Amino acid sequence: MNTIAVDQHGYYGRFGGAYIPEMLYPNVEELRNCYLEMMQEEQFQRDFQNLLRDYVGRPTPLYLAKRLSEHYGVTIYLKREDLNHTGAHKINNTIGQILLAQRLGKKRIIAETGAGQHGVATATVCALMGVECIVYMGAVDIERQAPNVARMRMLGAEVRPANSGSKTLKDATNEAIRDWINNPTDTHYIIGSVVGPHPYPDMVARFQSVISEEMRSQLEEHTGRDYPDAVIACVGGGSNAAGAYYHFLNDERVRLIAVEAAGLGIDTGESAATSVLGTEGIIHGSRTLLMQTDDGQIIEPYSISAGLDYPGIGPLHAHLIASGRAEAISVTDEKALESALHLSRTEGIIPALETAHAFAALETMEYNADDVLVVCLSGRGDKDLEAFMKYLDQKK
Repeated sequence: MNTIAVDQHGYYGRFGGAYIPEMLYPNVEELRNCYLEMMQEEQFQRDFQNLLRDYVGRPTPLYLAKRLSEHYGVTIYLKREDLNHTGAHKINNTIGQILLAQRLGKKRIIAETGAGQHGVATATVCALMGVECIVYMGAVDIERQAPNVARMRMLGAEVRPANSGSKTLKDATNEAIRDWINNPTDTHYIIGSVVGPHPYPDMVARFQSVISEEMRSQLEEHTGRDYPDAVIACVGGGSNAAGAYYHFLNDERVRLIAVEAAGLGIDTGESAATSVLGTEGIIHGSRTLLMQTDDGQIIEPYSISAGLDYPGIGPLHAHLIASGRAEAISVTDEKALESALHLSRTEGIIPALETAHAFAALETMEYNADDVLVVCLSGRGDKDLEAFMKYLDQKK
């Protein structure tokens, strides 16, 4: 489908691969050997598409944001992933992976989560299919994303805190991998982003590619052409961005804008701007760009957004940025909060803090007045209301 694609060894250019403990080799190999064949089966596709339509609520709208467009002097469409069941794009991937897990005969599901949206989406599909679900979440994130923790528990999932390191997404991922090593035969690990060992980055991108697939036909209907001038998406690990870019990867007419979390500022030591601060290394099973010291120790990232404070990015995004195909923009906490408030009061849509970073990029990126821009509105902001209220109180 595209030339910017993973090769047979799991690499995008020099990024990717599968750097895994020996204990996990059978699990990863089992998945690698069958995921494409299973995904292409007629019955799998029928089950997947039916659930996306009837359970998730797809297709999601492509909404012309008139007041936002007037403000910036350019045509802006919003791909409304926030209108999916569970409130974010994450459900596209978890639906696909639970169908794979069933076909592999797995009886137990584990997952990691930062902002909680992937945890909620995983707990949701496990409840739907009647499968045991354990979600690992950093202790810090459990505190700041309490509404999503409550949703996971309501759905029957066990939420296990990660109390090591920065007690955020990286540490939750570490705990999930340890669990998988200890339970290799009956457990499937539903990774929530385009990270981890091959085939996860490619598999997750394929499940999320429904975003850009719909975008093409919707743009044709709205504008008379099936491509935008730019697609803008936030990037932590980068699954919503991978899905939004997928069908435009080789279309040079389309700019790919990856928006990262600068935290308190790129040079403050409190940031998660991996494309600027990162160097090549290996994290959670793949070679990518990550924030690390000269001797390879992970530098703890920071962002007000629980879904963007990951010290690396997915290998696809590392390749896109390193090759110049994608443009990286870094956005501070303050600018993200400002953009969330602006979108809420301009279009009546409260975005997730992660998504708010993508909207903040509109302040700094260059474009022509006749351009058509699409922002992937990856999630809704219910979970972040406490942070938004604190920001509003400070502005008084």
